[in-house]
Amino acid sequence: MPTTTAFPPRQRQGYLTEKLPLASVTDSPTPTISNHNAPKEEAPEETSLPYWLMNIPQSQWTPTCPSYLRDISQKNIDILSTPDHLYQRQGWNLVTELVRTNRIDRFQRLPSDLRRYLEYKERIIAEHGSIMRFVVKERLRWGEGRQSDLRAKGRPFEFDEDLRILYNDWPYGLEPDIVHLVVWTKFPLEEDPVVDDLTPRARREIDGFVRRTFHARMAPEQVTWFRNWRSLKSVHAVEHFHVMLYRPPPAFLEEITRGDCPAHVIG
Repeated sequence: MPTTTAFPPRQRQGYLTEKLPLASVTDSPTPTISNHNAPKEEAPEETSLPYWLMNIPQSQWTPTCPSYLRDISQKNIDILSTPDHLYQRQGWNLVTELVRTNRIDRFQRLPSDLRRYLEYKERIIAEHGSIMRFVVKERLRWGEGRQSDLRAKGRPFEFDEDLRILYNDWPYGLEPDIVHLVVWTKFPLEEDPVVDDLTPRARREIDGFVRRTFHARMAPEQVTWFRNWRSLKSVHAVEHFHVMLYRPPPAFLEEITRGDCPAHVIG
């Protein structure tokens, strides 16, 4: 039986600091990774706008950058600088290629979604005190959002109560037939700090879980998973990894997420 993913190790120290082009969207049999999502051929009024004014009506323009868009990465600035109508959504062939080659840093959100996501994070921290508290209490329903609520009952994937599968509240800018889920766990996933990535044993454990949970109901080529490098994570306090499904049956999604609805849909 084929494994779900193949994760080559990070190539060298400093990998994340390279100024590489963002992922393009292509569904050819051998997808390429190029700069197709960088701004190009925009009208002059688009290219002259500061990144924090892009993709919002002029009535909402502000003279200074909002707090939630300050001190962000260059990658996010590049994405926010792209008009939505020039953004190309990432298709399944590209998704599986990025996972296969461990170029998960190339995943990105629709520019306007990224803006709303960053604003949402600032609001959640203000209302709940931390992202961890919100995720644990409101999304996972594992307690009051304390670190003590994350004590695992057993070994990785031994007990169902030690994990929960939910929709990604703010999924990447994917084609609409791709569903982006997150598997949250109370137990840690073993990682190698030298390469900032999972150990081979942790990958085997996740692969076994994915085969049992998803391959029983979907073809292996319709399922892929990855876990963000620590340097890419937006939520550090609660362990999790990502699962993407291509054209999953709605009844299966309802079952494995226990009727979940993404938080950005709830409001």
